[in-house]
Amino acid sequence: MTRATRRLARVLATWFGCGMSPTAPGTVGTLGAVPLYLLVAQGGRAAVAATALLVTGLGIWASSVVIDEKREADPQVVVIDEVAGLLVTMIAVVRFSWTSLIVGFIAFRLFDIVKPWPARQLERLPGAWGVVFDDLGAGSLAALTLMVLQTARVLT
Repeated sequence: MTRATRRLARVLATWFGCGMSPTAPGTVGTLGAVPLYLLVAQGGRAAVAATALLVTGLGIWASSVVIDEKREADPQVVVIDEVAGLLVTMIAVVRFSWTSLIVGFIAFRLFDIVKPWPARQLERLPGAWGVVFDDLGAGSLAALTLMVLQTARVLT
């Protein structure tokens, strides 16, 4: 693998440096996902889902490169998984509102930190798969939360 390719993997894995934050890199990485979400949300839920899928694929590749370099199972600097997780969360949003974004952000971070079933089990997948898929599990739980809140008309 070329030096440029490894550099690209590091840039993506750290989500353009968000993962280098000395404090709460996961939360900073999730914040770093917000501009991407705002951009693709204009294309509707299908665009958000397609972007989540793309970021997931890139995340598995980029995370595997950083895992190999750092020789750690889940390096804190890797936050592209948070980007994918927030995008999965936001697929549930029928109509954008800042309230839904804030609630989705908080729900995702809560589920990512607590890691209830199935997120904890997904974390056990090997290498980059576990790094990324536990966040997809947390994002799915947060999306379910948003769906329930929208159905109950708590979020509009």
